Amino acid sequence: MTLYQLLEGLSTTLSDCDITGVTDHTGYVTQGMVFVCVKGGSFDGHDVAAEMLEKGAAAVICERDMGLGAQQILVEDSRKTYGDLCAAWYGHPERQLKLIGVTGTNGKTTTAMLIRSILKAAGHRVGLIGTVQYEIGAEILPAPNTTPLTASFFELLAKMADAGCDYVVMEVSSFGLVQHRIGPAWFETAVFTNLTQDHLDIHGDMEQYYLAKRMLFDRCETAIVNADDPYGKRLIGEITCPVVSYGMTESAQVRAEGAELAAGHSHFTLVENGTAYPIETVLTGRFNLENATAALLACRAVGMALPEAAEHLRHCSGVRGRCEQIPISLPFTVICDYAHTPDALEKILEALRECTQGRLLALFGCGGDRDAAKRPKMARAAAQYADFLMITSDNPRNEDPDAIIRDILTGLTDTTTTVPYQTEPDRAEAIYLLMRQAQPGDVIVLAGKGHEDYQILAGNVKIHMDERELVRQAEQRILNA
Repeated sequence: MTLYQLLEGLSTTLSDCDITGVTDHTGYVTQGMVFVCVKGGSFDGHDVAAEMLEKGAAAVICERDMGLGAQQILVEDSRKTYGDLCAAWYGHPERQLKLIGVTGTNGKTTTAMLIRSILKAAGHRVGLIGTVQYEIGAEILPAPNTTPLTASFFELLAKMADAGCDYVVMEVSSFGLVQHRIGPAWFETAVFTNLTQDHLDIHGDMEQYYLAKRMLFDRCETAIVNADDPYGKRLIGEITCPVVSYGMTESAQVRAEGAELAAGHSHFTLVENGTAYPIETVLTGRFNLENATAALLACRAVGMALPEAAEHLRHCSGVRGRCEQIPISLPFTVICDYAHTPDALEKILEALRECTQGRLLALFGCGGDRDAAKRPKMARAAAQYADFLMITSDNPRNEDPDAIIRDILTGLTDTTTTVPYQTEPDRAEAIYLLMRQAQPGDVIVLAGKGHEDYQILAGNVKIHMDERELVRQAEQRILNA
């Protein structure tokens, strides 16, 4: 590709030449590449622009005059420009695919997985980009980021297009949006699930977090929005594209009514303009009825009849780490769920409270080096529905696990709700201790890790830790006692 082909009209006095690549990473620069100067939290690419030219870069993209003559190309926003250049470098694969985006604090993964499963059942070849994994048709790849970094995103889209995918379903994170990782990608439809406290260590406050999420709805044909969520209601009033609202209240255009919930399956009715559609799913919990509704409406928005989508939904299996039952031979139930925000923890416990015959026992922790303000809120959320709490570690990272637990416990001292609890920073031991005290008919919820099979310790050291394995190990200890 030549420089002028890559720039697609960006102004430059530099002579056209062959380009060998485009990057914002100093370690990847080789002869003939274009280097994009991006300012991050701790490093500014502008500081090494001259060095990148000495290293062999054909040109540098800058937001300010670096005194580098014709080899510097000035732009208003280098992050945004980087997205445009990556799209051009990979031949604009986003134009060859129908993109469906899902954003929100909770429910993104389940909703995206359901959309993917419905489309696949209808005969489409589907790419998936999300928290649990990436998929190119039947090929499964690890997911280092919910929304990939810019160059990786367009490389992944190019592979999906080459593999014959016609749809790509993706979780679109707030990070991915504000960092312009998705470049000029345009979405056939976009789903907004909800917005609750999370990532305030990055965004600062809920307003900035909301504005980040809203960016997705400036680049879609149709929006599917949860009208029961306060931020969803606001979004409906602010965006200009056609909107279909969903929920369980009268404010929604499409409502989920008459829910019959049980462990392992749910029945409900979708009502729209007086027409009722019976829906069946293996998912349980009212929040999952919202996720299922959003998935059905997203599939309808791209051309599938609602009854056909509902029939495919009926055969969709559950999602790993989302209200996932871990098989055991003991006379109680163990559920693994990714709930790591106060709202998500409250919703999973509320859902399981409805179908628990015995006690509801909850285990959770909070991540280190992340928004500490939500720690006591997690405790207060859990105390509303659980009969017993085991407070332990999540990914402590560079914080003292005991200090994180102390922060969590403040949420139990400033509430009128009294619930017995125990603390154990070793998550494996905490699972064993909780299972050891469980009685027939009880339900244990292991919250926070979900699909993750690792734990992040001090120094960002990642160790293997899969809760499914920990549950089996605890089961054997109990059986052998």
